[in-house]
Amino acid sequence: MNKISPNLDGTGKKIGIVLSRFNDNIGAGLLQACEQELLKLGVKAEDITLATVPGALETPLILQHMALTESYDALIALGAIIRGETYHFEVVSNESARGISEVQRDTGVPVANAILTTENDEQAEARIAVKGAEAAQVAIEMTNLVNAL
Repeated sequence: MNKISPNLDGTGKKIGIVLSRFNDNIGAGLLQACEQELLKLGVKAEDITLATVPGALETPLILQHMALTESYDALIALGAIIRGETYHFEVVSNESARGISEVQRDTGVPVANAILTTENDEQAEARIAVKGAEAAQVAIEMTNLVNAL
């Protein structure tokens, strides 16, 4: 059996990040943790491109545009959807996740989805550092896996 081992070497990788500005304090924390981890994994700061969008529903469109440029090895979606008093939470959560999945399937560019979906601000704040760093790891591991195949 040939086994492809996980590879977290980000050297030479170009990463695009789309950050939702809605719930911007959560997004800022996710971005900081993600950027720190990308740098730790060997991605150069000048090889990271950040685009911001108003909210999570706008994220897939910009991810798709970035993927179609063929300038990025992987993409990362960052943001937070926090439950409110209406059904809107479910619509935004489901549609943004679906759109993000479609981008990677349609383009072949790996997309790490770190748009948090939580019941409240406290849950989101508790996940910032871990999920931001995990998004960076997923992006690097998936681009290396795609390249290995």
